[in-house]
Amino acid sequence: MTHPSAHALLHWYDRHRRTLPWRVVGQSHPDPYRVWLSEIMLQQTTVKAVAPYYLRFTEKFPTVQALASADREDVLAAWAGLGYYSRARNLHACAQAVVALGGFPQDVQGLRALPGIGPYTAAAVAAIAFGVPVVPVDGNVERVTARLFAITDPLPPARKKLAQLAITLNADREAQERPSDFAQALFDLGSSLCSPRAPACGLCPWQGECAAHKQGIAAELPRKLPKAERPVRFGAAFLARDAAGQILLRKRAEKGLLAAMTELPGTEWRLKNWNETEILQAAPFTADWTLAGRVKHVFTHFTLYLDVYVAQIKHFSNQAVSDGFLVPMECVKDTALPSIMQKCFEKGLSCLKEKKL
Repeated sequence: MTHPSAHALLHWYDRHRRTLPWRVVGQSHPDPYRVWLSEIMLQQTTVKAVAPYYLRFTEKFPTVQALASADREDVLAAWAGLGYYSRARNLHACAQAVVALGGFPQDVQGLRALPGIGPYTAAAVAAIAFGVPVVPVDGNVERVTARLFAITDPLPPARKKLAQLAITLNADREAQERPSDFAQALFDLGSSLCSPRAPACGLCPWQGECAAHKQGIAAELPRKLPKAERPVRFGAAFLARDAAGQILLRKRAEKGLLAAMTELPGTEWRLKNWNETEILQAAPFTADWTLAGRVKHVFTHFTLYLDVYVAQIKHFSNQAVSDGFLVPMECVKDTALPSIMQKCFEKGLSCLKEKKL
């Protein structure tokens, strides 16, 4: 089995590397805090989406010590909109563990022991921040590897085989001498030239060694098993505003989906659609509720449809706020409101303005 040239990849990377907020160029050593933070943010999220969040987050929490000492609600609020909110809770816990240790462990095993750090993230931080000669295997590296060796077995069953092949890619001396650059070169190759749908094989530094390119099947790989149909759930959310411009919010449970995040009061999310009578019976209090519309949000394992109801009231009773808290409309953006609730808030606010309620 022929392995591609690390020299060719690194030569290409030196000329075409991406400029990213968390990268350093030249002789500077990457800050492990910023490498780790970027890798956590990039899980299940694109570089384009992450970049502005990363800049705001590091401005608010410039060091791991600042993050560790922050209130968890502030961390969740800064994360709101990025999704997969268990990452934010683990991020905070991990920062506290790192501070307790006196700094980040500099090896894969030590990094793996930290909250929220799995095999890929540990390898990425070890390679990029500490120069450990390991190959972090993410989706980009899986795709590059599947094409290099023409692995036609479908994902996810082929994942173990691809990982075993990927970790051999840095066997060359030059890759061993530049582990940080080599890992990032693999990421850049997969995200740019060796892209999922239209690989630019003619520009690839590894074109000559790529078995899939020789067979004319590069664009077909990696193959994937058909996805199971995503189930659908239904619910409702309630946006009420009082004469002082406050709205009622509440905090979700400490465990489960969107744990500890902020939300509008609402119904449970169930497989059966709700009718309006059921929805109004489940409202947080009696009011002249108006249907503002429906929002859709796709989670990993199901699609959610929420009907948004709005009401303008004079004031909230003590009973109404017993299970929540009041926030001025202009401060809602500072709360830990996840994407689905941001959609509901915007839908409801639009209705309130349109109907001049």
